[in-house]
Amino acid sequence: MNQANNPLHGITLENIVLKLVEYYGWEELGKRINIACFNNNPGVKSSLKFLRKTPWARLKVENLYLQTNDLSSQK
Repeated sequence: MNQANNPLHGITLENIVLKLVEYYGWEELGKRINIACFNNNPGVKSSLKFLRKTPWARLKVENLYLQTNDLSSQK
C-alpha cells in the first residue's frame, strides 16, 4: 500500500518523540503539549506508552513534529 500523501509514513512514534526532545527539550515540549508524560518525570519509554494509548495526545505530538519539520526545513 503506497502512502505517498502521508508525511509520517515510515517514521516511528519513537523517532518523532526523540526528534522533538532533541529540538525542544522536555521542558519546552511540556509547555507546547501540556501532558503529564512530558511534564512529570519525563522519559521516552513512558511517553511512548501513554501516546500509543491516547490518540488525541499522539495527534498533537505528530502535528507538532510536522510543524517543527516545516520550520527546520525553512532555515
